Amino acid sequence: MTPTHVRMMAAYGAWMNGRMLELCGRLTDAERKRDLGAFFKSIHGTFDHLIYGDVAWMGRFTGSPMPTKRIGEVVHDSWDELAAARRAMDNRMEDWARGVTKGWLAETMSYVSVNDGKTRILPRWVLVTHMFNHGTHHRGQLTTLMKQLGIEPGVTDLPWLPALYDGSVLSATEM
Repeated sequence: MTPTHVRMMAAYGAWMNGRMLELCGRLTDAERKRDLGAFFKSIHGTFDHLIYGDVAWMGRFTGSPMPTKRIGEVVHDSWDELAAARRAMDNRMEDWARGVTKGWLAETMSYVSVNDGKTRILPRWVLVTHMFNHGTHHRGQLTTLMKQLGIEPGVTDLPWLPALYDGSVLSATEM
């Protein structure tokens, strides 16, 4: 993993989250909160968990506050609050990504898992990979839930990320 990869994945997450927020914002609150059998039950619950995970990982990476609720507890009750938190987190992640260095990624990091209470020590690049993979995983679940409610999420593939073509993620030498 390189700093360029981190910037690209942060831009991809923000792009996809923005598209999904816009599409899911057209649903009623009851539709967004309807239990569709997903691990976090609904579109709202899955989006809420996605924010929870990003808050936790960014907290570990930057020393900012960690979530105070347990995994699976709803943090953002209203859609407007959830959407604002998602947009703010995406902005924060993109800002953070611009400062990530190759040396920082290579260093090890120790953290205590909220899932099992065990301490883990891994290279930061592994943990950053996990953070972005976690987001992609749950956005994949969201696209399935959206389809169940008749919403077409459109193309979600990385090569369609507009930031790859406007110079904001890759320099000319990286193209």
